[in-house]
Amino acid sequence: MKAIGLYEHLPVNQQESLLDLEVEKPTPSGRDLLVRVEAVGVNPVDYKVRGNGEPEQEPKILGWDVAGVVEEVGPETTLFKPGDEVYYAGDITRQGGNSEFHLIDERIVGSKPKSLSFAQAAALPLTSITAYEALFDRLNISSDPNHNKDEVILIIGAAGGVGSIATQLAKRSGLTVVGTASRPETQEWVMNLGADYTITHYEAFTPQLKKLGIDSVEYIFCLNATEKHWNNMAESVAPQGKICSIVETNEPIDLTRLQSKSATFVWELMFTRSMYQTEDMIEQHNLLNEIGKLIDQGELQTTLNKRLSPINAENLKQAHHLLESGSSIGKIVVENFED
Repeated sequence: MKAIGLYEHLPVNQQESLLDLEVEKPTPSGRDLLVRVEAVGVNPVDYKVRGNGEPEQEPKILGWDVAGVVEEVGPETTLFKPGDEVYYAGDITRQGGNSEFHLIDERIVGSKPKSLSFAQAAALPLTSITAYEALFDRLNISSDPNHNKDEVILIIGAAGGVGSIATQLAKRSGLTVVGTASRPETQEWVMNLGADYTITHYEAFTPQLKKLGIDSVEYIFCLNATEKHWNNMAESVAPQGKICSIVETNEPIDLTRLQSKSATFVWELMFTRSMYQTEDMIEQHNLLNEIGKLIDQGELQTTLNKRLSPINAENLKQAHHLLESGSSIGKIVVENFED
């Protein structure tokens, strides 16, 4: 089968950073599905893995956002059958989905939203799981809008992939949503997704929030440079408030800044459940189905903003470059293998 992978972890502008390959088509066992890949989303994890690591003996295949069709099922599967249309984010400890066929544990797979194309669906899994787990599992935000009507969430990096879905989920939960966005086009994108206000992350947060009549925020969801924004977050979070970040730090952060407020800091990594085979792995199946239901009911919308075709090394390099530039809005999807 066709696949796009690497042997060396290189900058994207180097010829061999991503390669068009032929590899053996896998066979499902246990609870695995073999999925025929129709479209793949691209995320920061792709370029982070591509650019860091020791040389590989076997080709390393990236890609942790897939929409496709179940081709075969393992003998222990109970959730899906051949022909089912699915979408999922995958497992960082296994090969990624940048290949014509892909093996995936059914417990972290959802049914593709019926109202979306494969490309539209491939934009959603990783960011939806990340946003959903961060808001409802890590920050423990109530799903009851009446409970949250007087509370505020600040989303740092609201125009990116995770921010685009988190903005919608937070607004649907009744929160007042403030998103950071520094350009007119990102501000417009965030407001169209339901944010109440935007501020810039290039200036201190608290004075900007006070101009909006907001003294402090109950929740902060950090999607950009945790250490860069740490002091701003510590200052603007409310007493007993909560901060969640998905971005690893390049330097130590001073947790003592939160002590006087008894504030919480928590990490979110959507790969944790599959990486550690946690007993609640199937929750990602459930939440993807919930996201799909909300999409089909018109309560959420896809965050796809750019699509490339076909799925090959050249187009994936272009997608990586766009993401690494820091200027992309929403999600980038690459679709269709050439015959």
